Amino acid sequence: MNIIYLGKFRGKPVRCQIGHAWQKFAFLGVIVSVLAGVAGTGFWWGFTTKEIVQLTELEEKIDTEKALIRQARMNAQSDLDALATHIGRMQANVTRLNALGQRLVVVAKLDSDEFDFEHKPAYGGPHEPDAGTAMDLNTVLTDLNEQLQSREQQLSLLEDVIMRSELMKEARPAGRPIGKGWISSYYGKRTDPFSGKIEMHKGMDFAGKKGSDIKAVASGVVTWSGERYGYGNLVEINHGNGYVTRYGHNDQIVVNTGDSVERGQTISKMGSTGRSTGPHVHFEVLLNDRQIDPIRFVQSKA
Repeated sequence: MNIIYLGKFRGKPVRCQIGHAWQKFAFLGVIVSVLAGVAGTGFWWGFTTKEIVQLTELEEKIDTEKALIRQARMNAQSDLDALATHIGRMQANVTRLNALGQRLVVVAKLDSDEFDFEHKPAYGGPHEPDAGTAMDLNTVLTDLNEQLQSREQQLSLLEDVIMRSELMKEARPAGRPIGKGWISSYYGKRTDPFSGKIEMHKGMDFAGKKGSDIKAVASGVVTWSGERYGYGNLVEINHGNGYVTRYGHNDQIVVNTGDSVERGQTISKMGSTGRSTGPHVHFEVLLNDRQIDPIRFVQSKA
């Protein structure tokens, strides 16, 4: 076997003759070594390139996960901040409810021991073992919810008590049925101005100027508005709780039967109708359908 190499060595071709067996094996070995080296280099390069690609993809995934973790932390922090703000508002509301309740107790002159808004509500019970004893958000929220429910119940009860108290106060006769004038006759036995005999006078007479205002001494519902024997033009008001007031001898009536009236509201004008000797209002207070002395109601403040 002849190998001819063309080169510029002295301008002549170079020829190499391989004739012996060992020369052939040596030449084949060189060729195999060269091919193996080329193949190994290609394999190494391909494997290395694949690892680089995989490493790059892994780094990208790690960056993505880091971004998700940062976003999750930001969301969690935002949720915690919002929850903390909400808890703060709830605590502020509890404080305001306590302050309001305490003021209402003072204004209504109620028992401060019964309606105690300054301290936490008293409650208890047997201890039940719990796996966790650490204070957490659920415990805080539960405690605030219990406080709000307790304050709501107390305020609701307090409202009922105050409403009943105010209604009873408004419905109880108090004050004079006139703005200007004087007492011309008291409740009790007196000499009747028409017969001259001693008779029972079941009311009080307030004299004044004809046409002056007659006012309701308590809130209630008008149950009579018109003429009645002996009373002339009469207004009768039912105040509840057994109380009724009557205003007689009016010149003019400005309310009708069934009307709701408030304390101090003008219901009629002073006159001298019926069995009367001059302008005045005959004022009666009835308790459970029986006339009683109005003096203590007249002298009490509205």
